[in-house]
Amino acid sequence: MSAELLPRLRPTMASDLDFVQSVEDDAANRPFITSWERVQHEGAIRFPDFRHFIVEAGPAWPSAGFVILQGCRNPHGSVELKRLVLQPKGLGYGRACIRLLAEMAFRDLGAHRFWLDVKERNARALALYRSEGFVEEGRLRESVRDDAGWESLIVMSMLRAEHEARVEAHRLIAGAA
Repeated sequence: MSAELLPRLRPTMASDLDFVQSVEDDAANRPFITSWERVQHEGAIRFPDFRHFIVEAGPAWPSAGFVILQGCRNPHGSVELKRLVLQPKGLGYGRACIRLLAEMAFRDLGAHRFWLDVKERNARALALYRSEGFVEEGRLRESVRDDAGWESLIVMSMLRAEHEARVEAHRLIAGAA
């Protein structure tokens, strides 16, 4: 992915919430997330413990999706990737966003632990998170209910030291090339 195609994050504004709701309600995304009502997104925009962002990916995708971080003021340094939802699939935006968000969590928010939960059937997201260094911690068995019935959540995390080791390894590989 070239630098001009790398996504960037900008704070979500109230005027973006129709877009956010449309992405959540999209049939391609709905099975893999636990949707929020608009008022929950409004709260996440305003509440200091959250960071709510629109993912921008250039002229083709001025609004490619959205991201929510929670626990940004957690005294234990545990920041949660609450939601990452993208419209364009398979373009590398998810991987780029995960890297941006990990950097933000550890560098900007001072996290010790960056974590998430993901629905068990979301194979694409699970593969991405594993490939980016997230480690499975456990399962919350049949903890969410949707149209398909009960589903388990897989809890995954990355620690600061693990993130720093990955960044250093990538730097060394890039330097050798």
